[in-house]
Parts: sequence; C-alpha cells; structure tokens
Amino acid sequence: MSTKDWIEKDYYAILGVPKDAAADEVKKAYRRLARENHPDRNTGDSAAEERFKAVSEAYDVLSDADKRKQYDEARSLFGAGGSRVFGRPNAGGGGFSFDLGDLFAGGASGPGGASGGFGDVLGGLFNQRPRTGGPRRGADLESEVRIGFREAVDGVTVPLRMTSAAACTTCAGTGAKAGTMPRVCPACDGTGHTSQAAGGFAVTEPCRQCRGRGLVVDDPCEVCHGSGRGTTTRSMNVRIPGGVQDGQRIRLAGKGAPGERGGRAGDLYVSVHVTPHRVFGRRGDHLTLSVPVTFPEATLGAEVPVPTLDGGQVTLKVPPGTPNGRTFRIRGKGARRSDGTRGDLLVSVAVAVPQRVEGPAREALRAYQEASAPDDPRAELIEAAAS
Repeated sequence: MSTKDWIEKDYYAILGVPKDAAADEVKKAYRRLARENHPDRNTGDSAAEERFKAVSEAYDVLSDADKRKQYDEARSLFGAGGSRVFGRPNAGGGGFSFDLGDLFAGGASGPGGASGGFGDVLGGLFNQRPRTGGPRRGADLESEVRIGFREAVDGVTVPLRMTSAAACTTCAGTGAKAGTMPRVCPACDGTGHTSQAAGGFAVTEPCRQCRGRGLVVDDPCEVCHGSGRGTTTRSMNVRIPGGVQDGQRIRLAGKGAPGERGGRAGDLYVSVHVTPHRVFGRRGDHLTLSVPVTFPEATLGAEVPVPTLDGGQVTLKVPPGTPNGRTFRIRGKGARRSDGTRGDLLVSVAVAVPQRVEGPAREALRAYQEASAPDDPRAELIEAAAS
C-alpha cells in the first residue's frame, strides 16, 4: 500500500474501533469482520470479497505496533483527508497547503506496498536518503477450527483453507504483462526518488514517473493492472497437538501471508474450539468422570468397571465405607502432555439412590434402618450448632 493510502484510508473506521483501541480490541474486531466477509462464506459476493481485503489491509497495519505508529503520525501530520498540510502558502494567504497529488502523482506504489511511509518524505526534507523498498514480512493471519473432545486430548490434523494477499500469479509480482519486464526508471535511475534544490535545501521526493518503485511498467499485467499484488487461496493441513484446551490459540510460524520482495511469510494463529464430551470432563491435563455406585457397593466395598476415553475399561476398587463424592485417581488415562506423557483420570463416586424400592428390598431396607437407628449421622452436627 502507498503512503497516500495510509493518509486517505481510515483503518480504524474500517475495523469499527476507536483510535485508542487496544491491540486485543483491534484483533477481536478483525476476526469478527474477517469471518463475516470471508470468501468461503460469501461465494460469488464481490462486495464481501472487497470488504475482506479492506479489513485484512487495515489489520495488517494496526496489528503491527511500528506500522500503526507510522500510520497515526502520517495522518496526524498530513490530515485525515489527505487534502491539506503544511508546505507552501495558501493562495488566499494564512497557513500552508499542497495537493497530495503533487507529492504522490497518483499514489499507487509498486508490488509489495508502501515505499517506507511518511518518513521517506520527511527524510527528503532534511536531505536524507529515503529508505528503499527491501524485503517485507508477510501479514499474520487468523483462523478458527472446531474439533472433538477426543481429538483435543490425542491431537489431530485438520485441513484449513486460507485466503490472503500475495504476489500476482499472472505476472509473478512484476506488474508487467506476460512476456515483458519492467525497466529501470530513467528519471530516477531506479532509486525511486528525485532531488531538487529549494532555498538552499535539497528536497527529495518520490519519483513522479515511477511513483517510488524505481521501475516503470510499460505494458501492465491485465490481472493486477501493474500493482503486482493479488489474492491467493491455499489449502493446508494443520496439526493440532494433543492436550490442547478449548479456546487455546496456536501459533504456526511461517504459515501466514507470503512476504514481499523476498521477505519471510507471516504467522498463522489458529483458535481452537473443543466440543464437550457427554461423559468426560477436563481439568488441565487430567480427565474427570463421575461413576455411579450402589449404596451396598459404597458401604461394603466393591470392584466397579470404569470406562476410559480410548474406549476400554479399567477396574476401580471402591473400599468399604466410601462416601458420596470421593475422588479416585487412575494414573496415565488423562490428556496427552507436550512431553508425551499423559495426565490422570479423576473418578468421582456418586452414590445412586433408587427412585422406588418395592418388595423384599423395601423390607430389607426397613430392617437395616431399625438396626442402624442408634448411629445418628447428624448428632455431631446438631451438637456443634448448639454450642
């Protein structure tokens, strides 16, 4: 994107956030708008595709602290509309102004975006050589996946389809029509800037003929119209490691948008959403499970079968006199850790109370109630409350 784009485009308005928005607020707004306007969800909707590109461009600037600082300073210096700034006296006197068209001569930069931001212009005012267009890191991308509970515990590979800015595939990023190549700009000898003497100062500005690229495209590419940039859609398989938590954000280095002019690719951040299990729960690296037992099993002790997440079973020894809610630990049957080991399965005992008791079972329960009458479980509670 060109410096003129930075001045004329209100990226805060595009994302719908205030100028003092925190990084998390910017990211949240971008993710929401990117989901709403993603080409995969709006097939054939060119307007949504343009909104998606605009949102991605805004996030590329506002998510980078250095770019955001330059952007804010550029708009503060040149004005939000980009129509009047200091430079030379107004025709009517009082204040200074100039037309950005005089400075940028149309404004479109070459492949890869800005020629260095408004710092290039200030550098020229003080006879400093502007920064040349070097390698530029690709933008970071955001995506989301939903996986099952068991997949989150053991790990899974999921396919992702990503759309991002990239070099135009038709011209390979040159901006020139197939069979032709850009030529070195004769006005600036490929430097992308020109200098003029003004009142004892050497004023440097972007070259008007090549618009700061240092190259001139005589026969533009029909697809990108000479910009050298386009949109690419690619599919990839992403490995979600075992033990991932619901809501966890995974960083995949180098899987974001391609870089420009030999710069490295950005990173891909994947937010993982885990579908809850009907039986098992999660507590860090451990799995949780509630197992019902009968009153005789809890009272007399028993060996009860307990299911595991892998589909098998283990035997849990319930000692005599086990109270309701007691938790037992079955080692090595939990979630996978990053070092390859596993957490534990935490089994809580839930004493099952039958809804109806009839016949001999009812008589036996009555007999037990009479036999155990002297053992009042509330005696200590009442005594303590009264003291």
